[in-house]
Parts: sequence; structure tokens; C-alpha cells
Amino acid sequence: MRLPSPSRFRGAAPAVGVLVALLASACGASARSEAKGDSGIEPRAIRAATAVVIERPVTRFVTVTGTLTADEQADVSAEIAGRVVSTPVERGSAVREGAELIRIADTEVRAQAQEAEANASQLAARLALTDGVDLELDRVPEVANAKASSELAASEFERARMLHDKQLLSQADYDRSRAQADAARRQYDIARNNAEQLYQSLLAARARLTVARKALADTVVKAPFAGVVELRLVSTGDYVTRGTKVASVMRINPMRVELTVPQQLLASVAPGRAVALQVDAYPGRSFTGRVRYVSPALKTDSRALVVEAVVPNEHGELKPGLFATAQLERDTAQPALLVPAGAVRTISGTARVYAVSSDGLVQERIVTTGQTVGDLIEITSGVARGDTVAVSNVTQLADGVRIAR
Repeated sequence: MRLPSPSRFRGAAPAVGVLVALLASACGASARSEAKGDSGIEPRAIRAATAVVIERPVTRFVTVTGTLTADEQADVSAEIAGRVVSTPVERGSAVREGAELIRIADTEVRAQAQEAEANASQLAARLALTDGVDLELDRVPEVANAKASSELAASEFERARMLHDKQLLSQADYDRSRAQADAARRQYDIARNNAEQLYQSLLAARARLTVARKALADTVVKAPFAGVVELRLVSTGDYVTRGTKVASVMRINPMRVELTVPQQLLASVAPGRAVALQVDAYPGRSFTGRVRYVSPALKTDSRALVVEAVVPNEHGELKPGLFATAQLERDTAQPALLVPAGAVRTISGTARVYAVSSDGLVQERIVTTGQTVGDLIEITSGVARGDTVAVSNVTQLADGVRIAR
């Protein structure tokens, strides 16, 4: 096989060079066209508002989580046995303190209370006692009569003694007068003793009356505090005994939230500090409360501190069991770099801002963010005080884009 002679390609070399030059020229034109746009004109500048990165003191917060619980919750039980005759509340009913939850038949206990009251009144009448007056034994009728008889007998005996001393009275009459005086005195002592026993019986009767009145009052089971009925556990016609749970009541204003704070943040919490609370049920809303309790000791298993805060709940929006994220106010304010929240663009979990140079060119910067302060957001790295950043149309910006002045 014969190979082509090299001389055949010598004449084609200039043509190849021309072809390479043309290709290079076309590529350069294409790149310039791509940079300028299809029309070949420089792209227009993007209008965007700008702001300067500022530095100012910011109150720091410790972010922790917890679960909302009712401020108080009580399982209310019956104090006496009986048949339920009324249930004026339902699950979810709002009740005031002392409101009726259920009513138990009171016929028997009412009769017992009336009997006890009658017995007490009878004993008080025998002792001549009225409400608000203390016992004076000598004012008891039986004692007063015995006292008068004793005083009379003593007076007669004194006269008999004087006559006997003057030998004007026989020994028999003298002895009779002395015996009558002694007997009258003993009757007076017996009357006083009986009055004292009667008074003790009156005290016992009054105690039974108190018990009977309490039993009568216990036929109405009442709410221990203002709140909401979580459960009603009995219905009309049910028979309950002492200790039977009849309803569950919870106080939901205020609400409590128990928070766990890491030990390294121990110095940042104290009773009275402000708490900002957020729950998933109300996106974008914050509920403000105060720290009420700080545990005196750390949990041994987690080396964490238990903190309890209370949050007002006048409208009942917060519910027990809601998961909450809380921000505990720390003790001192610290300086922070802040930009408007609109300046931060987050893509795939990465935050960035677009710094604007003095000639209007944009530079994309990856940043880390801190806490939010109103409509501003803290930047902990990526910018410096005095930098200018774009705060609008950030989705249209990229490195090298020019901002319209």
C-alpha cells in the first residue's frame, strides 16, 4: 500500500490556520454575546434597596424547650355517699371558684342536721345561753335556784348560831339549821356540777351539728378554683361513695411551662426574668411570661436545671400539652451586628446576604445568623459594621450584578 506523500499536505497548512482563526473568532464573539445577552447590549442594573449593617446592644436569650401544663389541676371527689341528682356541668365548661359540679340527694343528711340543731338548741335553752354569750354557771336557772336556797339556809343558820350562843335556841333547832345549811350548799354544788356537764353535752351537740351541716353542704360538690372542667365522671342516677372521683378541673390561666436549662447557662436564669414563648399552633406569635421557679439543684442524670415559667392565658388560646419553644432573657445586653430580615436569603439551609460595593457591584456572602430582634436579624459572621447590603429583590441578585443607584 502506498502512503500519501507529505508534499500533498504542505499546500493545505495555510488553509488550516485560517480555519482555526475563524473558529477562535466565532467563540469569542459567542462569549461576548452571551455576556451581553442575545441583543448584544450590557444587562441593565437591578433596582434594590440597601441598608447599612449596624451594631447595637441586644438582650440575649437562652433558647430551650418544654411542655405547657395547667397551673392547677384537681380530681374532685365526693365527701359523702349518696345518689347523684344533678350534674349542671359538662366537659369543657368554664366554672368559677365554688361553682356546683354535681349535687347528691340530701334528704337524710338534712334531717340529721335538723335533729342535731334541735338537740343543741334544747341544751342551750336549759343553760340559758344565747349566741355570742359565754357560759356563767350562776346564771343557769337550776344553779341560780340552788344558790338562792344555799344563801337563805346559810343566813338562817347564822341567826340560829347567834341565838344558840345566847342560849336562846335549843341544841336540836341549832343542829337542824346547820344541817339545812349544809344540805343547801351541797345542792348548790351539785347544780353547778350538773350545769357544767350539761354545757359539755351542749358542746358535743354543737360538734354533731357542725358535722351534720358539713354533710349537708357536701351534697353539693363544688369547684375548688376557677377554671375549666376537663372531665365529668358521673351522671345523674349514679351512686357515689366517699372518695369517688366525680370531675376533674384545671386552671389554665395562667399556664405553666417546665423548661430544662443546660448547666453552663445556670447564671443566665433567675426568678422574674422574662420568657418569650412560641408554639406551633400559632406561627409567628409570641407569648410573654415570667420565670417563677428555679430548681435549687441540677438533675443528676442530665446535669440540667429545671426552670418553671408562668404565661398569662386570658383568652384560653394556650392548651395543656402543647410543645413550646421558649427564650429566656439573659442578664446583660451584648453588642450585635444587625441587618433587616429581608437582607438574608436562605438556600438549602445556607444563609447569605448580598454586599454592595461603592460602585454598585454585588458580592454574595455566606453568613451565620443569630437571634431575631424585631424586624432585624443578627449576623454573627460574614459581614462587618458599616457594610452595605441589599434588602429587596435579593432573589434576583448574584455575584457581579450591578445595583441601580
